Amino acid sequence: MNTIRALAAALASMVLSLAAHAAGVLGPAALLARHASLAPQLASNAFGGPLVLQSDETPGRIDGDVYAVLEHPFARVSTALADPAQWCEILILHLNTKYCRRVELQGATHVQLRVGRKEPQAIAAASLLDFAWRAPQLRPDYLSVRMEAPEGPYDTGQYRLQAEAVPLDGGRTFLHLGYGLSYGGASRFAMQLYLGMVGRDKVGFTRVARGAGEAFVDGLRGVVERNTMRYYLAIDAYLDSLALPPGQQLEKRLQAWFDATERYPRQLHEVEREAYLRMKRDEVRRQAETR
Repeated sequence: MNTIRALAAALASMVLSLAAHAAGVLGPAALLARHASLAPQLASNAFGGPLVLQSDETPGRIDGDVYAVLEHPFARVSTALADPAQWCEILILHLNTKYCRRVELQGATHVQLRVGRKEPQAIAAASLLDFAWRAPQLRPDYLSVRMEAPEGPYDTGQYRLQAEAVPLDGGRTFLHLGYGLSYGGASRFAMQLYLGMVGRDKVGFTRVARGAGEAFVDGLRGVVERNTMRYYLAIDAYLDSLALPPGQQLEKRLQAWFDATERYPRQLHEVEREAYLRMKRDEVRRQAETR
């Protein structure tokens, strides 16, 4: 009987955990519970630090989530992530982000991204992701931020970019970052073309059964995992840079983001350091001049 009860409790816990994961935002109590449940994975994983990446694929949709312990106090994290203008300073670090700006449209705040190639590109030639900024939940012990974009390139849509955080002991913060999108037939066709040419070796981080063994996940799920990780690394690099004088922060975060991605070359290496730095310095300058 005790064994049956233990199995039932374990199953109930698993169901609740999966339901919370699928729901996106967890809330403060559930986020702290997630930190506790992930303790073994945060302590020992393939990332070499307190970080867990998960992804879910359902028909027509893929979501990625990073759970990580940040070596930054909650006040610093919440102040930065509750500000849409600072999100633009974060998002521009991503290799594919060509431009970001905060705009007010009919009394509502939007974060507009232009995303494109991994090389210099005109703003007008890059695709628009128009994120509606939801008013953040900001408390002394919890932060939740959510952005949503209904449409994207290549028949993608229903983008979500969200972050929630709670303080931990020792001046640390537990962060949950979520990124996901829906896709249609045109998206899958475009991905098949991409994977058949320049993207044929691109993979994500999750290992899945493949034949008699395992392999890294690929396809659109791999794309979402790579982007989720890149956005997380951008947040961490941005927060690290805030300890420096303003004039030194940009170079610090650019170097830190590139160095962080190079820790996972199988998934994230795309360009050489000087090409990335030169492109991003120009894009940040352009972003500041055209707001």
